[in-house]
Amino acid sequence: MISAEARPSSAELREQAVQVREPARIGRWLGLVAVALGVTWLGYQALTNPGFKWGIVGEYMLEGSVIRGVLMTLELTALVMIIGAIVGVLVALMRLSGDPVLGFVARSYVWFFRGTPVLVQLVFWYNLSTLFPELQLGIPFNGPKLFEIPATVAISSFTAAMLGLGLNEGAYMAEIIRGGLLSVDNGQTDASRALGHKPWQTFTIVVLPQAMRSIVPPTGNQVIGMLKYTSLASVVALGELMHSVELIYARNFETMPMLVVAALWYLILVSVLSAAQHMVENYYGRGSNPSEAR
Repeated sequence: MISAEARPSSAELREQAVQVREPARIGRWLGLVAVALGVTWLGYQALTNPGFKWGIVGEYMLEGSVIRGVLMTLELTALVMIIGAIVGVLVALMRLSGDPVLGFVARSYVWFFRGTPVLVQLVFWYNLSTLFPELQLGIPFNGPKLFEIPATVAISSFTAAMLGLGLNEGAYMAEIIRGGLLSVDNGQTDASRALGHKPWQTFTIVVLPQAMRSIVPPTGNQVIGMLKYTSLASVVALGELMHSVELIYARNFETMPMLVVAALWYLILVSVLSAAQHMVENYYGRGSNPSEAR
């Protein structure tokens, strides 16, 4: 047993606590000073470095081809996410069906599209005509043809970008949706069946609304990521934002100002999508916070 004389006094304890807090406080202040210096230096460079050429940036922010590129980026992002969501739901349900054949097909799909770079997939679809000059619909193995179209006509730059990005996104969305569905307790499904719900009613009324709490946040991140991934479509000459900017600085040789234009537009679009994601998360998260229930 420790004697009363051996125990540290309250004054000694306070002194030890001050000694422990002092290094942490000094480190925090040093970190704040370093951050302040870094931000100040970046601001100084942005305002004084003539290479930024803010006059040119302001001139091209609302230029016609740049605005068309922004609209193309938004359209491509929306269509790609729709394709990704539809494919993702189908692949996720195939994996959760319990059927070994469907499960193998679903796992193979996810393995292939997550295992190959999206840039390779874009270029593959754009050059599909080298493998199949004609896209045909009919009976296989030299049977009668019901429909035929040249691949170069069917697979445009936009179609190649939509297929390449959409099918790739479907693999990621499948895992997000599968994880969300698995997060719902099996007791919810059993309770729905006990109430006499049909399988599709159980899925749409009971399982899916609860799974959305787990699905929405990563899906929002995927949408924001896809908005930026559309810049890869510039390799197939699609007139999205990055390609529009590239065409301009190829003419006026103002590379850095035009890259600043693209960066600012991406920041604006991502900020809008982030705000929308926050509102959707709040909607599906209603009642999940115990403090809200009180």
